[in-house]
Amino acid sequence: MGGAGLRATARVEARADGRGGTALPVLDGEGPLALRRTRTRSGGPAARVTLVGAMSGPLGGDHLTVEATAHEGARLHIDSAAATLALPGQGGEAARYDVRISVAEGAELRWLPEQLISVRDSDLRLSTRVELAAGARLVLREEQVLGRAGEAPGRLSSRLTVCRAGSPLLDQELAFGPGAPGGWDGPAVLAGHRAVGQLVVVRPEYERSGPVAAPLGKWAVLTPLAGPAVLVTAVAPDALRVRRTLDAALRDLA
Repeated sequence: MGGAGLRATARVEARADGRGGTALPVLDGEGPLALRRTRTRSGGPAARVTLVGAMSGPLGGDHLTVEATAHEGARLHIDSAAATLALPGQGGEAARYDVRISVAEGAELRWLPEQLISVRDSDLRLSTRVELAAGARLVLREEQVLGRAGEAPGRLSSRLTVCRAGSPLLDQELAFGPGAPGGWDGPAVLAGHRAVGQLVVVRPEYERSGPVAAPLGKWAVLTPLAGPAVLVTAVAPDALRVRRTLDAALRDLA
């Protein structure tokens, strides 16, 4: 990639405030990545942060980064105000979107953004990496939509890596759209569908007794991971059915 695109980083850090709540000593956004502290839906000790897209993007050639840290005992919930659109740039370059999450002992982080939409002729490399302490809790949802209504998708490459206490729980790569490895749209992968989602839930109590592998209705499957964690993968014709499926799974799991 060349150097013509936008570079921007958003950073949030959460710390236990000593009064049963969570403080946000760092809440800093740049360019299209604006962060706002918002009211939690259910109250309680968690701090909620909403990622607000201040500009369109990422465009081809851009490199956007979100860094989120929950220190010991903190509870941090992050969502977004709207879907993210991966858009083509003038030079045909790929864009990068990196998410880096760190959760300390006794802390909880929920990463629940809106969908990522891969627009025709775009090229986005998405990378999400999570580092968890042994006693950390995580709820992470990612959803990808291949093209807007009636539109062919762009190129989308996604890597999701989750490590706990230095050991890998999950390292998954997906690639869709023009130029992706053959078969991405075939019966073994998307089977012609245009929306896909992943939900990762890590809870220390799963070491004693966790969910077992099972299909979840028509569109999803639950898979236990090699540790106190589960992965729910959903593939459906549209984003609404993926969201409903993952929401139902999340109600049961967390």
